[in-house]
Amino acid sequence: MATRDYGTVLPRRLAFIGLGVMGQPMAGHLARAGHRVTVFNRTPAKAEAWVREYGGRSAPTPREAAAGAEVVFACVGNDDDLRSVVLGETGAFAGMPPAAIFVDHTTASAAVARELHAAARARGLHFIDAPVSGGQAGAVNGALTVMCGGDAEPFEAMKPMAMNFARAVTRVGDSGAGQLAKMVNQVCIAGLVQGLAEALAFGQRAGLDMPLVLDVIGKGAAQSWQMDNRGKTMLEAKFDFGFAVDWMRKDLGLVLEEARRNGAQLPVTALVDQFYAELQQMGGSRLDTSSLIRRLK
Repeated sequence: MATRDYGTVLPRRLAFIGLGVMGQPMAGHLARAGHRVTVFNRTPAKAEAWVREYGGRSAPTPREAAAGAEVVFACVGNDDDLRSVVLGETGAFAGMPPAAIFVDHTTASAAVARELHAAARARGLHFIDAPVSGGQAGAVNGALTVMCGGDAEPFEAMKPMAMNFARAVTRVGDSGAGQLAKMVNQVCIAGLVQGLAEALAFGQRAGLDMPLVLDVIGKGAAQSWQMDNRGKTMLEAKFDFGFAVDWMRKDLGLVLEEARRNGAQLPVTALVDQFYAELQQMGGSRLDTSSLIRRLK
């Protein structure tokens, strides 16, 4: 994990549920900032390894991890995974004290965010949907962008803690708005990566010095984060970064489902989703999303 100056903090009792490629470093930043963190992971060995590295402690269930925590953070796979760690006798809600805040960093549906927000309120708890952008590198470096939906007061209470692993934490609206904002983010990324892949493949076919071309056009209107961070690695066929094709397909599935509900027209997004399906069929499920260029080779 990158070195970071956390400044002076008032230690809080926190929990973190889900220690995957994103959750593990995010929880680590909280611990290194001085907070007392209890973790839960479905694979206990990951939780035990986290404790060895960062201190704190692990718990055998989400309920036990959340017991006594002022804020419970989570980063799991999808809607069903989220419900499984939140609801029921062993879920986090059953262990959280009154007025505690559950902050969900999973990229999930707006519908499940609203469902769990309502379930939290019925228990005297708070729920913030807070998906992130920035990938594994952003999590490791504490430089994520967090887009949040939910009530203003609990958002303001959790924001200083979330800033331990983020460069921006912003409330964009009521419950579900954070997830919808993340969908907007993924629509933008899908189109950008496909456009970049086509541009690079075209330039190579034309016999251009594409690293040089990238340096030139990266100083103009075509510049983007994807070009700066993935352009040259796409040319080198390096696709071992943090955000896998499988995850993008899951996210675009959420986008397209929401678009069917609200009537938005997303022809380019639907097409790029099918291109990612082709990559899955080619055996590229775990490659980075920039591997779209493989289809054009």
